[in-house]
Amino acid sequence: MEAQAKAKYVRIAPRKVRLVMDMVRGKSVSEALNTLGLVRKAASPVIAKVIRSAVANAENAKEMNPDALYIKRAFVDEGPTMRRFMPRAMGRATLIRKRTSHITVVLGEK
Repeated sequence: MEAQAKAKYVRIAPRKVRLVMDMVRGKSVSEALNTLGLVRKAASPVIAKVIRSAVANAENAKEMNPDALYIKRAFVDEGPTMRRFMPRAMGRATLIRKRTSHITVVLGEK
C-alpha cells in the first residue's frame, strides 16, 4: 500500500531541491524528518512539510501504521519557469529564469 503527497509550484530551483531529496530517499519517516531538521538548506522545510502531509494521508485515508512508514519514492520535477528581465549596460536586457519545482513523496509500509 502507498500514500503520497505533492507540493507544486515551489519557488526553489529543482536542482537545489534534489540535493536535499537525495539525502532522505529510502529512509524511514522519522529518520528523514530528523535529517531534514539538521540540514541548512531552503528546501528542507518544504520537503519536511510534504513528508508530514504524506504521513497524514497514510494515517487518515489509507489507515496505515505511521511508525512503519518509509520513503518509497521521492522525486522532484521541474515546474514552469518564470521569466524576468534585468536591465544591463548600453540599453540591453538579460533574461533571468526563476525556476519552480514539483515535489512528490510516496510512502510505503514496511
